[in-house]
Amino acid sequence: MVKLSIIIINYKSIDLIRDCLRSVYASKPSVSFEIIIVNNDESSGAQNPLLIEFPDSQWIDMHYNAGFARANNEGIRQAGAEVVLLLNPDTIIPQNALDSCFQQFTTSDYIACGVQLLNEDSSPQISGNYFVPGGLNYLLPLPYTGKFIKTLGKLLSVKAPHVANSQTLTEVDWINGAYLMVKQSAIRKAGLMDEDFFLYSEESEWCARLKKTGKICIFGNVKVFHLQGISSNEAFLSTGKGYYNLFDNKGKQIILSNLVRIRKQYGIAWFLFILFMYSLTIPIFLIGILTMRFFPKSSRLYHLSDFEGFYRNMAYLWSKTPKILVNRPYFYKAL
Repeated sequence: MVKLSIIIINYKSIDLIRDCLRSVYASKPSVSFEIIIVNNDESSGAQNPLLIEFPDSQWIDMHYNAGFARANNEGIRQAGAEVVLLLNPDTIIPQNALDSCFQQFTTSDYIACGVQLLNEDSSPQISGNYFVPGGLNYLLPLPYTGKFIKTLGKLLSVKAPHVANSQTLTEVDWINGAYLMVKQSAIRKAGLMDEDFFLYSEESEWCARLKKTGKICIFGNVKVFHLQGISSNEAFLSTGKGYYNLFDNKGKQIILSNLVRIRKQYGIAWFLFILFMYSLTIPIFLIGILTMRFFPKSSRLYHLSDFEGFYRNMAYLWSKTPKILVNRPYFYKAL
C-alpha cells in the first residue's frame, strides 16, 4: 500500500524533474511512495523520456498552464496515499531525508510540515514563516520603503517574520511550498488550495486554513536542497532569487498574488492599506533613483528601468483591484 504521494509540477522543467527524481530514488526511502507529475506545459511532448526512466510515475496533463495551486490540487485528487508531499522540480533529496521527515511527521500530531531547505552551497534558506498582522511583511521587498520599515522594525525589536535557520523542530504558521508535506485528513477539513492563485502566496493562504485544523512545523534536522527560483525564473524569463525583484513579469505576478492573499486572509481594510503603501512607494522610488545619480554608480541600488518596471506592475495591479475587492472566483494569472 502506498503511504506517500509525491506531487511534482512540470512547466518547462523536465531536466530539473529528472535530477529531482534521481535524487529521490538514490536516497532509497523505505516508505512506499508514488510519483505524480502534473504537466502544466501544453506544448510539452517531453514526458516520454521521464516515463521511460521512471516507468512507475503517473503523468497528468492539465492541457494549459494551470499554475501551482490548480495543478497540485489535481495531483492531490489523484493521490493514493494519506500523506502528500508537494515537491518543487528544483529540489534535490539527500540520503534518508524522505524517510526521516515521513517518520517524524506521521508519528506526530502535526498536520503539515516542511524541512530546512538549503541553497546549492549548503547555506540555509528560509523554510518556515510566521503570520504578520495584515501581511505587513509584504512591504519589506519594496524599494527604499522596505528598507526603512526593516530598519524601524529592528529598532523596535520586532520579531522576524521567518525562521532563518531551523536546526530542530520549530512550529511555524506557514511553510515554503518547495517542500510541503500534508495529511489528507487535514486537507479534507481545510479544503484544497485556492485556485484563484496562479503562482506565489497560495501556500501561505492554504496554510492559514490548514492551521485551523492543527499545528504546522519545520523539521530542522532534515535538510533538502532547493535551487531557489530556477523553475519560476525560467518560466518568467526572470533573474534573481527570492521575492525582491518586483520589476519584471515575475515581480508582476508576485505583487498581484501577494495582494490577493492579503484580501482573502485579512480583509478589505488591510488590502487597501497595503495597496496604499505600494502606491506611495512609486514617488519614493523615483526620488531615490534621482538622488542616487549624484553618487558613484557602484553605490546605486536601482536603475531607472527598475522604476519603470515597478510602475508598470503597479498599473497592472490597479487594473485588477476591482476584482480583488469583490473577491469572487477569478484566475489571477499575470502571464
